[in-house]
Amino acid sequence: MSAPTTPGAALPASVPSTPATATAAPVTAVAAAAPIRARRGGLLDWRVRFAILSVVWGFSFLLIKVGTEAYAPFQVALGRVLFGALALLTVLLVRREPLPRGLRTWGHLSVAALLLNTAPFSLFAYAELSIPSSLAGICNATSPLWGMALSLVALSEDRPTRRRFAGLGLGFLGVLTVLGAWQGFSGVDAKGTAFALLASLCYPIGWIYVRRTLAGTPGSPVALTGGQLMISTLQLALVSALFTSAPSSFPLWPTLAVIALGALGTGMALQMQYGLVTEVGPTTAQMVTYFIPVIATTAGVLVLGEQLHWNTPVGAAIVLAGAALTQTRPGAREPA
Repeated sequence: MSAPTTPGAALPASVPSTPATATAAPVTAVAAAAPIRARRGGLLDWRVRFAILSVVWGFSFLLIKVGTEAYAPFQVALGRVLFGALALLTVLLVRREPLPRGLRTWGHLSVAALLLNTAPFSLFAYAELSIPSSLAGICNATSPLWGMALSLVALSEDRPTRRRFAGLGLGFLGVLTVLGAWQGFSGVDAKGTAFALLASLCYPIGWIYVRRTLAGTPGSPVALTGGQLMISTLQLALVSALFTSAPSSFPLWPTLAVIALGALGTGMALQMQYGLVTEVGPTTAQMVTYFIPVIATTAGVLVLGEQLHWNTPVGAAIVLAGAALTQTRPGAREPA
């Protein structure tokens, strides 16, 4: 199955067969479809860019928390996609790349925008009204688990194995550990946690949809993602106008948090991820998923003063171990 190519690339890359490749952190499935090319080097070593990407996405949950201090959740999500779209459209303008064409393509991008941006961004913002940013980051790490479960149903080439089933069970055991199931989930806001878990479920659903409908669509990943974020901006602008009131003021730190969330955590981060996938391949690039909850938890505790109980890091480690097991494939080779 082919994927969108970058400018000048003659051959499309194969789409990785595991939905989790583009679920936990990225806001678009197009990132997983970026082609692998022989390009090496650049201004920064890929390991440095990998670390920067991990920090940027890990801090996104802190930025959401700060943004909701002054703005409604829908408005935080709107600002995120708006500034993310502006960042990617600037890249397209500099490169003189066109946006995608065709009503069919834009129709599929509209559904992708809903599943990969509008819904999860809004759900995470609503979740963080009542749960710590660190818990939201850990819930986000369950996306590979949801992706593996869904792929067994929706993607015939994803064969169930004992190891992957074990990873799925281990991962959800980690979720129960994080939530303190043996204590009757006391001290955990059920509604906020459910919103965060539902947001993480949106990513693999959107990934599978994109894989089935947009693989092979002409255009670069940046162009497709830019169009996707433009549509999400329109969707959230409509929802915000219907269900929220215009903000009466624009406090400095929440405003900067929303701008950074969009321009850096969405626009710059996606552009950086495309470069990593192109240079080192999707298997290595997706490892950023496992650093995000660690950074999100550290940022929440050190910057926001959120409380950390023993079961949170232990459960997070179990979740990540389970997610890693679901990604293992006997004899798997990196696409060339």
